[in-house]
Amino acid sequence: MNKARVVLLSLVGLGLVIQLVPYGRNHENPETAQEPDWDQARTRELFFRACKDCHSNSTQWPWYSVVAPISWLVQRDVEEGRSHFNVSEWGRDENHGDEAAKMLREGEMPPWFYLPAHPEARLSDGEREELTIGLVAVFGEEGEQQGDDHQHDHH
Repeated sequence: MNKARVVLLSLVGLGLVIQLVPYGRNHENPETAQEPDWDQARTRELFFRACKDCHSNSTQWPWYSVVAPISWLVQRDVEEGRSHFNVSEWGRDENHGDEAAKMLREGEMPPWFYLPAHPEARLSDGEREELTIGLVAVFGEEGEQQGDDHQHDHH
């Protein structure tokens, strides 16, 4: 057997073996506990179009999210996104909604690697501005002194 064939068969074998690792295969979304008080339906609509897969409990798991090692990356990204900011569990202390507008404004969200497989998450400049304004209205802005009008810890 030539060397190239051994390497190819080894890679195929490794690819099959890693499919046995269960991480990244649990695609049951948790129940929605509580959403924030959205300023308007359009803000919620744009948010759920561009951000829901990582920042809510309404993740739509794509077909490739069951194929390791891609499934591991997808699961990690969703877990990290939800732990930082999750609109389906609004009211918990760890939610950092005040950073959402800044991340969107600076082009950090949605991440570049998410967009090719999720074209619906691409926002026009107008939609990005609309969503940014809505996010500030709902969650405030990072570093801003929040008064009674901007308290979003709805329990």
